[in-house]
Amino acid sequence: MQQPLVIGAPDVMKEQQNWLRQLVEERRLSPRTAEAYERDLRQFLGFLTLHLGGPPKIADLADLRPLELRAFMAERRRGGAGARSLGRGLAGIRSFLRHLERKGMANAAGASATRAPRQPKSLPKPLSERDAVRVVDADQQLSEEPWIAARGAAVLTLLYGCGLRISEALSLTVRDLPGDGESLRITGKGGKTRIVPLLPAARQAIASYLRLCPFQPGADEPMFRGARGGPLQPAIVQKEMRRLRGALDLPDTATPHALRHSFATHLLAGGGDLRTIQELLGHASLSTTQVYTGVDSRRLIDIYDRAHPRA
Repeated sequence: MQQPLVIGAPDVMKEQQNWLRQLVEERRLSPRTAEAYERDLRQFLGFLTLHLGGPPKIADLADLRPLELRAFMAERRRGGAGARSLGRGLAGIRSFLRHLERKGMANAAGASATRAPRQPKSLPKPLSERDAVRVVDADQQLSEEPWIAARGAAVLTLLYGCGLRISEALSLTVRDLPGDGESLRITGKGGKTRIVPLLPAARQAIASYLRLCPFQPGADEPMFRGARGGPLQPAIVQKEMRRLRGALDLPDTATPHALRHSFATHLLAGGGDLRTIQELLGHASLSTTQVYTGVDSRRLIDIYDRAHPRA
């Protein structure tokens, strides 16, 4: 993570750096999440700088009221920030104030009492079973290089066949493939490890890729390689998916992450229970997994509307 830029007095800058270090090293937040929190806090400190007429000190943060936090969110909303951005920003400010509170420097009650904006309800948009199978089919890949086509099929099969996040698939190493070839050890968000079954189709796709790949990564290096031998980047997978989407006449919602949604939705439609799907996806909370029940209910209603003679 880059050295943060903070609009604040020296005592605030010092504690802000301690807080960020704690987020990454102790709470094991991803660097990207920590950077987002730092950016949100910096915006809030910038707002306070204008409000106070100078860089805020810890004394200025010691007893913030909900009114001041609501004024900040109102200004951000006028600047075009949506509910999700505002909610994340408030979470970052709360986290920093609680850090100060644990050290006896502030009272975080005002931030805790401030309600986050209501998040818009949006359901995941999975692919149909037919389209998901087409996307991961090795014969449908568009690259003229056989090993790159095999790579695309292997990565997309892991997203759909194992429910992986794209970052999880691209961080896989050869060592993560147990000798029996029947499961994968996945390191997900927060450094949490889970074991997911490896379907025969996924085993075959990985084996085809490794057989054709001209590069031989070490046991602890990312298994999927770019055209020049470096680790494969998510942007390349997303670009290949866009090309595939156009070739197969799929909607714009057909993204790599939509394959993970498809994995969960199709499992649920096939009788999978939520607890198992939660474990397979690596969700910390069952409430996160429950969103897929809405997708399945919508699908059932659509079928009902089309098929029932009195619909």
